[in-house]
Amino acid sequence: MNQDRAADRLLYALKSGGPQTAAGMAEQLEVTPVAIRQTLERLEAEGLVEYEDRRVSVGRPKRFWHLTGAGHARFPDRHSALTLELINAATAIFGEEGLDRLISHREARTLKSYSEAMVGLTLAQKVARLAELRSAEGYMAEARDEDGQLLLVENHCPICIAATRCQNFCRSELAIFEAALGPGVAVERIDHIVSGARRCAYRIIEKAA
Repeated sequence: MNQDRAADRLLYALKSGGPQTAAGMAEQLEVTPVAIRQTLERLEAEGLVEYEDRRVSVGRPKRFWHLTGAGHARFPDRHSALTLELINAATAIFGEEGLDRLISHREARTLKSYSEAMVGLTLAQKVARLAELRSAEGYMAEARDEDGQLLLVENHCPICIAATRCQNFCRSELAIFEAALGPGVAVERIDHIVSGARRCAYRIIEKAA
C-alpha cells in the first residue's frame, strides 16, 4: 500500500472513530503496528495528528492519537465560502425572518425525502436508513447501539460553517430527525461539533405508549 493511501486510511479511521491507540488502529486496518507508527510519525510531523497519554488501567499509560485542527480540515466543509456568502446575502436582502423561511423550506423538502425512505421500517431500521441518507450527504453517519441506547452518530459536518453562522440549521435538523422517525420518538443531541465536540451524536428515545 502506498504511503498516501495508508495516510488517508489512518486519517479516516481517526475521523470516524475518534482517539485511538496505534495497536487498535493496526488491528482495525489490518496492517502491522510498525507500519501504523511510521505513518503516525509522518502525519505528526505534518501537523495532522497528535497524541495524549492516558492511564486506562493498571500499568503504563497508553498513547491515544487524534486529529489536530489541520487534520479535521482534511475533511472539508462542502462549498463553505459560497454557502456563507449566500447566507449573508439572504440575510441582507430578506432579513433574519427571510432566512428562517428558507431554512423552513429546506426542512420540509428534507423531511419529505427522509419520511418516504422510511415507510414500513422499525425504529432501528429507520435510524440505520437515516444514517445511510446522511452519509450520502457527507455526514459520515452511522447508527450505533451503545450501552443499550440507540444512537445516530455523525462524524463529520459538511455544513459546519453554515451551521456556525446560523444555528437554526442545527435546530432544523433535530426537528427533521424527530418528525421523520415518528411521533412516538424523541431525539436528544448529546454531542455537537459546532460546540467543539468531535462529532454530533443523537440519542434516539422511544416514548412509552
